[in-house]
Amino acid sequence: MTGEASEIVLSKQDLREVTAFAAASAEGVLEIFEVDQPDDSRPRDAISAAWAFARGGERGKSLRDTASAALKAAKSAHNAAAREAAWAAMSAAGAAYLHPLAKATQVKHILGAGAYAARAAELVADDDRSVGAEHLERTVRRATPVVVDVLKRFPTAPDGGGRVGELIRMLDADLRLLTLTE
Repeated sequence: MTGEASEIVLSKQDLREVTAFAAASAEGVLEIFEVDQPDDSRPRDAISAAWAFARGGERGKSLRDTASAALKAAKSAHNAAAREAAWAAMSAAGAAYLHPLAKATQVKHILGAGAYAARAAELVADDDRSVGAEHLERTVRRATPVVVDVLKRFPTAPDGGGRVGELIRMLDADLRLLTLTE
């Protein structure tokens, strides 16, 4: 049993809150993709599916299919910022599939959309890292106590992942410092 992750209890409401947080994060940069690919609705569809689940819908084929389609849309983007925005949308739909395993990699399901969105914003601003930091600050303010509680059940974000991985770790550290109450 060495190396096996322990299981974390996650309710459907926990998953809905995490997915809403991710959808709101991705939604903020959707326009970056749509300016690049105005006739491609796949990232918008992924965010819509994430919101549908967050608002009480079922976790199923629509989420998986739209997440996959947003990933394919990212590959068709003409610039890196649009690609990151599509990845944010893919991550929003994927947030509903946060696994109840105490593994650091699961933190990406919670924070990936926010980190990809921050990276998209940086790239639009000629790789201005202060823009990404400001974007993360807004993302932290959007976090509900449930999102922070769910995050704190998992180990801290893993190393690696380039700039997006760095943004995930920054967001992770900032959220873990919060003591929110509803």
